[in-house]
Amino acid sequence: MSVVEWLATGLVTLFIVLPVGLTLIYRVVPPPLTSVMVIRFFEGDGVRRDWVPLEDIAPSVRAAVLASEDNSFCTHSGVDWPALKAAMDAEVKGAGKGGASTITMQTARNLMLWPQRSYIRKGLELYVATLIELFWPKKRILEVYLNIAEWGPGVFGIEAAAQHHFGVSAGELTQREAARLAVILPNPRELHATASTGHVVRQAGIVERRIGQLGPLLDCVK
Repeated sequence: MSVVEWLATGLVTLFIVLPVGLTLIYRVVPPPLTSVMVIRFFEGDGVRRDWVPLEDIAPSVRAAVLASEDNSFCTHSGVDWPALKAAMDAEVKGAGKGGASTITMQTARNLMLWPQRSYIRKGLELYVATLIELFWPKKRILEVYLNIAEWGPGVFGIEAAAQHHFGVSAGELTQREAARLAVILPNPRELHATASTGHVVRQAGIVERRIGQLGPLLDCVK
């Protein structure tokens, strides 16, 4: 086998076969580490996290994260195609600001990929998100997401986030605290959940109002 053939085989294994195996394993086993955790560790942030089952996380957290990040989580199949197309069209016109990533896509990115944006990463993200939706139920997707999401420098998962920002466990978070944590997810290294004014306060209020409007859109994670 030539060097090119070895390289091609390695790339196929790395980007196609390995995600299938990891997706099947993580269907039942808590991920011990994620690609983003490894990156942050080598950047000097360290890794603080504690896995907690979904049933031990306050229901207010599930609602707040869906209200803030992915209203259609219970109804889409991993990718919100209309939202993704609109985001891509806006980017082509020079008006794009990212977005359109579902919770499933964010789970795929945090679990197996890297934070920096690129078309290669987006393609892999769509592939891994499809695998996750194929093999995991919605509750498992949200459970893994809440346990691997970044909520501050070196702070991963809702339990570490609750303790770091509010000094309580994930099961004790109030709706307001949950809304504040949900708001900082897009930029957890710059935003602070305990901010007394500004963006976090305004957006947390919006998220709280949205929670009351979700209704059956929360059924899949109850």
